[in-house]
Amino acid sequence: MVLRRHCFAAWCILLSAATASAAPPLRIGMELSYPPFEMTDPQGRPTGVSVRLAEALGTHLGREIVIENVAFDGLIPALKTGKIDCIISSLTATPERARAIAFSEPYLKTGLALLVGMHSPVRSAADLDVRGRTIAVKKGTTGHQYAATSLKQARVLVLDKEAAAVMEVAQGKADAFLYDSLSVFRNQRRHPDTTRAILQPFREETWAIGLRPGDDELRRQINEFLEAFRAAGGFERLGDEFLPEEKKAFKEQGLPFYF
Repeated sequence: MVLRRHCFAAWCILLSAATASAAPPLRIGMELSYPPFEMTDPQGRPTGVSVRLAEALGTHLGREIVIENVAFDGLIPALKTGKIDCIISSLTATPERARAIAFSEPYLKTGLALLVGMHSPVRSAADLDVRGRTIAVKKGTTGHQYAATSLKQARVLVLDKEAAAVMEVAQGKADAFLYDSLSVFRNQRRHPDTTRAILQPFREETWAIGLRPGDDELRRQINEFLEAFRAAGGFERLGDEFLPEEKKAFKEQGLPFYF
């Protein structure tokens, strides 16, 4: 009986130690409304480039992942208050954001481009800051940041949704929409009769994973993962799966592609 009690006590200690040492789930924040990077499938499950990247990160770390669907302008507050552990949501690493959060090494290159109306006089970013012109931006994005600091004469129309900004341009209510080049390409394909795409980025940017300052070990692990994932062709496979048409079109136009 004494031996059994000792064995049971030892088993409880081992179980407790194993439970304590098990890594908690990694809570990853993203806004699931930016296909093909962050979206849901017909069954409502998260999918897309960033979701696959998050899943691969979880496998690399040996941790379960939990994806939290958060509005884009709420991601950094959610990270700072501990509601999520990191952000993988097509997040541009900017000096302004770097004052509030930390970033992994960049994993993707992109840039700000222009979706303009078919009859808009805008031909480049130099034509934006003109009195009487309306420029649409999505709230919280780098397009919004650029417009707030660089456009003093034009009217800046700040909207919560990408689709709403696109419709402002398509319906002739706004002269241009500032967004990343891939999204501009895709939106122009959806509205070929009413919009034009100026795809050459007027400001180059990079995307990275957002973390809390001081999470140095997690940052080290994420950077290690990104390097290994790229070396194994992971990003190329994601591009082939989710963005084959875009890769082909950008190559034909001599434009740098994301990955």
